[in-house]
Order: sequence, then C-alpha cells, then structure tokens
Amino acid sequence: MLGLLLLNKPEGITSFGAVARIKRLTGEKRVGHTGTLDPMATGVLPIFIGRATVLSQYLIDADKSYSATVKLGITTDTCDIMGNVISEGNVQVGQSDIEGVLKGFVGKQMQTPPMFSAIKQNGVRMYELARRGESVEIPAREIEVFSLLQTSPINDEFEFDIETTVSKGTYIRSLCRDIGEALGCGATLTRLTRTKTAGFGIEKCVNLDILTSDNINDYILPCDLAIEYMPQITVSQKQAVRFCNGGELSLDRVKVSGIYDGKIYRVYFDERFLGLGFVDISNNSLKIQCLVDRQV
Repeated sequence: MLGLLLLNKPEGITSFGAVARIKRLTGEKRVGHTGTLDPMATGVLPIFIGRATVLSQYLIDADKSYSATVKLGITTDTCDIMGNVISEGNVQVGQSDIEGVLKGFVGKQMQTPPMFSAIKQNGVRMYELARRGESVEIPAREIEVFSLLQTSPINDEFEFDIETTVSKGTYIRSLCRDIGEALGCGATLTRLTRTKTAGFGIEKCVNLDILTSDNINDYILPCDLAIEYMPQITVSQKQAVRFCNGGELSLDRVKVSGIYDGKIYRVYFDERFLGLGFVDISNNSLKIQCLVDRQV
C-alpha cells in the first residue's frame, strides 16, 4: 500500500494513536504523520503510508493555519485547559485592547515553547521532565505569525476565538499564553483545530471514525500531491530503470528547463511518480534523493 491519507484527527487521541489506528486498518507497518497535534487538538493531519513515508520530511516545514479559543483570566502549566491552574485573576479587558494586542503579534518574533512539549533537552522530551517535576530553562526560538484575527467577540466566560497562520515550530498554546501576558490578565488555550497545512484544508480530510479496513483505500490519495510545489522532471524508460536501481542520470540527457544546483525535482516516467532527485551541477548529474516506486 502506498499513498497519502488526509485525516481529520479527533479530540482525545495523540497523533501517534491516530497513526497506530491507520496501521491496523491498512496492515501496513510503514505509516507516519507530518506534524504532531496535541490530544485535545483536532484537524488536518496528513499521513503517509508505505514507501511514501520518506516524503514526510518535506511537509513538516510547511506553514500551518489554526482556529483556536483563548480564555482570559487563567494560566496553566501546560498553557492549555488540560493543565493544572497556576493563577486566576480579574479580567478588565475591552475589545479595543484585544485588537491592539493581536496586531502586535503579527510578524517574526521569539517564542518560548511550553514546558509540556515534545522538544528534547539532552535527549529527553520536555514533557517527561515536566512530569517528573524537573524545571529547566527552555530556549526561545524564532517563529513567524503571518496572520492573527479575532473571529468572535469576548463572551461572558472571557473567551474569544482566533484564526492564525504561522510558521513551523509555532506553539499556539504559547501564543495564547503570551496574548494573556500582553493583556495583563493571563490566558490559556481551550480549543484548537488545525485548519490547513501544506495546502491541504480540513474540508479535504476524512474523519477517523468512518474509516474501516474495507473502505480506507477509497480515501488514499497519490502521495505526490503533497509535494506538487516541487518542479517536475520526466524521464525515459531507460533512465527510469537506471534511477530506480540507484543510478545517477546525466543532466545532458534530462529534459528540463531551469536546472539549479541542489534543487530537488519530482521524477516521473509515463505519469508514474518514481521519487525525488537532486541536481549536482559539479558532477553534471541528477542524483537520487529518495525512491518511492521501484517498479518500472
């Protein structure tokens, strides 16, 4: 089995749990996702199946869009409503205050990830250290918020909804925490849905609860849909055989315009996606980056 499954991850299970479910339904051991969602989060989770798992690395860096709910007046150790409450306070915030603060978060900035995260410190996951009661300094890292909009007015529970598009490595839990700090009353995340990643919107995703071993094939897509942003090279049958056997292809015999050193290309034979190759100008060759289909 080979392909791409666009899953709408349900609340209450980990991304690893979703992958395990797909393994059982397909009987395929090689299954991997392209960006972790917390158990409380729902939404777009692209999953590669079979040899297509080698393509996972090319979606991890993609920008992501989210819909979330921010609750003011409370902070937790996990930066979401699932954690232990650290503080509670009065909320004296108006609509204009929220609008002004949100505008200030658009752009490049340094963000400190939450302590309960999968980031490793000396080879140990941060959430494992947190569960053991160990506190370590978490280095901030640069992220970018491309857009951040309030999509509902603040309600009687001091909650409001936001929509945001962010760069890789951005924690929406941390964003909510920082919004609360900027407003002077604290805040935590109470709902999170990933609405888009790598060009795939939630409307294209299938719910996990409708998948069975009998129908899952109906929802598996060609894996090269995930990397359509890469340029394409079409090769002859002889070149395809050589490529699939691990051989380099001479650039003089490859028909493609705009060859750039180090550039990665999708390689096709007769509309069949074979894998990825990268250009090595110094050796005048197209070398294998990864193989997906070895049968020519």
